[in-house]
Amino acid sequence: MSQKLNLIHPKAVLGKNVEVGPFTTIAEHVRIGQGTQIGPNVTIMDYVTIGDNCRIFPGAVIGAVPQDLKFSGEISYVEIGNNVTIREYATINRGTAASHVGVTRIDDNCLIMSYVHIAHDCQVKQNVILTSYVGLAGETHVDEYAIIGGASAAHQFTRIGTHAMISGGSMIGKDVPPYVLAGRRPLCYGGINVIGLRRRGFTSEQIERIHDVYRIIYQIGLNISDACRKVEEVLDPSEERDAILSFIRATNRGIIPSKTKYMEEE
Repeated sequence: MSQKLNLIHPKAVLGKNVEVGPFTTIAEHVRIGQGTQIGPNVTIMDYVTIGDNCRIFPGAVIGAVPQDLKFSGEISYVEIGNNVTIREYATINRGTAASHVGVTRIDDNCLIMSYVHIAHDCQVKQNVILTSYVGLAGETHVDEYAIIGGASAAHQFTRIGTHAMISGGSMIGKDVPPYVLAGRRPLCYGGINVIGLRRRGFTSEQIERIHDVYRIIYQIGLNISDACRKVEEVLDPSEERDAILSFIRATNRGIIPSKTKYMEEE
């Protein structure tokens, strides 16, 4: 662990074999797991926990206070899991008490590319990829294995489902359900993320079950509530079916529409 030309608070806890580059600042209330590599000119502020074997590139700022006017100086946190890569100039803010969460969390094996901003109380699950210039507003939830294309912006409180893939430059104003491709403007359903699912070991039978659900949700003209009931009536229970229905029924902002709706309006 190199401490030349950097400022590491003596009470910060750094695990074995942590490397810290020059001109990096690490505050008092920080814990960093073993094997993590921190590049030059990184700033890690108070109340941050970083797991093992992470890589943090130059210019990243982790643990700054939230950009939320309701924040009043309370103690809140950033928690980062193991094997997370945070590229150049990414920024990750602490949580807030007003959210009743108080923690901005990034789980294991995520890739946070350059200039990404993760606002207060966001929850980013395992194996997520946030491409360069993505911005997540406060309390956005991104589920496992989701990928968000570059320069996309997520509205506060939105949720992106597991294994979803969103095209670059998207404005995410409604929830994006699991397993789907989303694109166009306004953002809408573009089919199933078949290639991504195959890469992650989904069988043809599982993918077909997902197709069957979304054919009913998006293609037969029912409203969402009726479509969910129809899915339960005609399709046997499965992990994929139940995950999609649970996601849709839990949404507060509504899910993205089908592209057919926008084509008809045009």
